[in-house]
Amino acid sequence: MSEQTSIPADPELDPTASYATDQSVIRRLAGLLRASAGTRTTYAPATGQPIAELPLSSPEDVLAAVRSARRAQRGWKNVSLADRAAILLRYHDLVLDHRHELMDLVIVESGKARKQAFEEVAHVAMTARYYGRKAAELLEPQRRSGMFPLLTRAEQRFVPKGVVGIISPWNYPLSMAMADGLPAVLAGNTVVHKPDSQTPLTGLRALELLYEAGLPRDAWVPVNGDGPTVGGAIIQNTDYVCFTGSTKTGRLIAQQAGERLIGCSLELGGKNPMLVLRDADVHRAAEGAVRACFNSAGQLCVSMERLYVADQIYDTFVTAFLDRVKRMKISAGTGWDVDMGSLVSKAQLETVTRHVENARVKGAVVLAGGKPRPDIGPLFYEPTVLSGVTPEMECFDAETFGPVVSIYRFSDEAEAVERANEGEYGLNASVWTRDARRGRAVAAQLVAGSVNVNEAYGATFGSLDTPMGGMRASGLGRRQGVEGIRRYVDPQAIATQRLLPIAASHGIKDETYAEFMTGALRVLKKLGRA
Repeated sequence: MSEQTSIPADPELDPTASYATDQSVIRRLAGLLRASAGTRTTYAPATGQPIAELPLSSPEDVLAAVRSARRAQRGWKNVSLADRAAILLRYHDLVLDHRHELMDLVIVESGKARKQAFEEVAHVAMTARYYGRKAAELLEPQRRSGMFPLLTRAEQRFVPKGVVGIISPWNYPLSMAMADGLPAVLAGNTVVHKPDSQTPLTGLRALELLYEAGLPRDAWVPVNGDGPTVGGAIIQNTDYVCFTGSTKTGRLIAQQAGERLIGCSLELGGKNPMLVLRDADVHRAAEGAVRACFNSAGQLCVSMERLYVADQIYDTFVTAFLDRVKRMKISAGTGWDVDMGSLVSKAQLETVTRHVENARVKGAVVLAGGKPRPDIGPLFYEPTVLSGVTPEMECFDAETFGPVVSIYRFSDEAEAVERANEGEYGLNASVWTRDARRGRAVAAQLVAGSVNVNEAYGATFGSLDTPMGGMRASGLGRRQGVEGIRRYVDPQAIATQRLLPIAASHGIKDETYAEFMTGALRVLKKLGRA
């Protein structure tokens, strides 16, 4: 990417000659950052235009942000749960009211198509509504069974961790920036947040709306910079870490968090499989496979990179799938008619190109796509379908994270399940069949934190009452549901004993007390007590 010069080129001839965004808005958003360590310019992946020159944070800035958030947390945890929940419900409406502005930022920073940017808006609004409505159910103190009926009163409280560090990715610049932090602040924590340095503006604008909804400024403090410097300082100073990104980085974060004995939740990589069973609706499955593989140019952690298709319908499915792939509209445009946008960076483009060329040289067949499209924009690559992919090819089990899918034929369902479960990952999977009960039975055999039947990823992703996360090398912990908010609290047990102590007393000998307890335990079992 060319550097800015003091004498800009003609914007009519060179799209990189002018900024892609309103710089007055950029200056306002930059003012939210705790940053004093120089600047960095970000660029629009679809066009190469500069977006913003933003200040960078130093480790000292991160430490100051954590201290500010820690001071704010002392008061924030005492705000009533109902008042905290009301902020999230107001935020729900603000996100929907400003949806077009938020989608525009997602598009310019990540290169996504508009229809995929809207998925992020919807997910953030749904997350705010879910936790806002469920706050009392999930966080109010709960009565538990005491040791002795009537004599022991036991309850469980939920104590906020303190300051939560959130390190969010570029591929979901809105959704992952906010969806992990909303339950954290609802639970009484404060947040220090590092959005990815390629896509910080989306998160900053979303945070500005959260302030407008009523969240105190120091309850969520944003910082900006690279992972090793800024992310490392967050891990070393906060009380809990939430990270979405690569498995390689996730392992390092888990090690660092373990050394400090703090908790972490990690959503990491995937090599996600989609199974099309012999009784599937072929055309519905083919349409679903396009979304599964090529939404956001395949740069979703939940994207499908492996398609296993039953022998009985393989040829029909491939024909229907390829027909849809070849009709996709690939464009740098921002309208609703665009099916797929740009890759996010030169590094992503290089990985995709390397994986496809490695497979081609070693004998794979390119059924569709297979080449970059610099005529559309600097980082575009065609949606690509490969057959004949074998274990010696790099894309066989390594995550491509781009618009590339390998398609395989199977004759035995048990074999298909076994092949789908191969490898180190276990994030998302998809099963297609006309028989929903059979689909759920197959889904239960797959090693994946989320499995969608007759959908790619939206059914689990959009069902906020269900947990979302990975198995094996795809991560630790869960977002969404009760698990998504309880990760940010420490459970505290409080038990009050009445009348009789749980020990020998009033002159009773220990041996006699032990015999009495033995009899009492037998009675409690007969009464059905847990």
